[in-house]
Amino acid sequence: MAVETQKLGAVVKLEKAKVEESKIIEPVSFKEGTNVVAELSEDEKEALDELKYHIQDALNKHEFTAKEEEKPRGHPVCYNVYGEFQNKVMYQNTFADEEKRSKFLRWRIQFSEKSIRKFDFSPNGINTILQAIDLKNFPGSSKKELRQATNQALNLLQDNYPEFVAKQVFINVPWWYLAFIRMISPFLTQRIKSKFVFAGPSKSAETLIKYIAPEQVPAQYGGMNRGGEEEFTVVDVVTDVTIKPKTKHIIEFPITKSNLVWELRVVGWDVKYGAEFVPTAEDGYAMIISETRKVSSADETVISGSFETSNPGKVVLTIDNQTFKKKKLLYRFKTKAYSY
Repeated sequence: MAVETQKLGAVVKLEKAKVEESKIIEPVSFKEGTNVVAELSEDEKEALDELKYHIQDALNKHEFTAKEEEKPRGHPVCYNVYGEFQNKVMYQNTFADEEKRSKFLRWRIQFSEKSIRKFDFSPNGINTILQAIDLKNFPGSSKKELRQATNQALNLLQDNYPEFVAKQVFINVPWWYLAFIRMISPFLTQRIKSKFVFAGPSKSAETLIKYIAPEQVPAQYGGMNRGGEEEFTVVDVVTDVTIKPKTKHIIEFPITKSNLVWELRVVGWDVKYGAEFVPTAEDGYAMIISETRKVSSADETVISGSFETSNPGKVVLTIDNQTFKKKKLLYRFKTKAYSY
């Protein structure tokens, strides 16, 4: 019995030795729970130094580069307009039964794949898309089929294309939707929350312009893209300026024997606008092109103007913001050949 006990003790010691040996030969790594080098063991410090060496070696060989900060503008944009589903015929044709909903989902995924094929996957290329989601006249929970199809589409896109979305910008967001988002926000990861941007009706235009060049934003959303207009197109760059409260902003366009054309808008308007020509010659007379007038958001989306002269001078546009709010001014211009 004593011999058996001794043998058993030897076996236990042998097993302990094997465990200790396995611990020793495990690869050494540095602690993930600390960023203080002094707290690391000697083996962990050696492992950290080795990691630093390999990273530096890879950088020297240009095997990988640090990712640049996400560019705020320049992404392809997909507009999702939920208010269109207020049309009962369209709604029925899209979501009436399982077969139609399945067809809609296939179309949505095919659309995403076609968009991805247009990405630029070069090192400095833009390879993510911006989703602009218009919730104006959003049907809400009353459209069960729409809600189900939307959830299915989102799950499919998140599961299969999780890194291809730069931002999801929700515009014209109703108050109750914002309240819902605030309620579920604590349950969302920081990464997911960083992808979402929400803007109510009064802030939608400024929010879109932050992420999309104003010449690309449709006029209906506060931008300068009017589609069928021939004078200016999306390739004509728009300048955006913030006008401070209780401030006049002056724009001057030099002109010499040419035809000057311009267009501008102020997001939300509620400002005064006027235009005049001021000649260079001291004995010349200023000429009013457009009488100073009050412009509201209901008057015009975009103001266009033109002036042709053979005399050197400048066209001066005045935008007078007498409100207590900052205003976003968008404008562009071009010169054309003198026709006389």
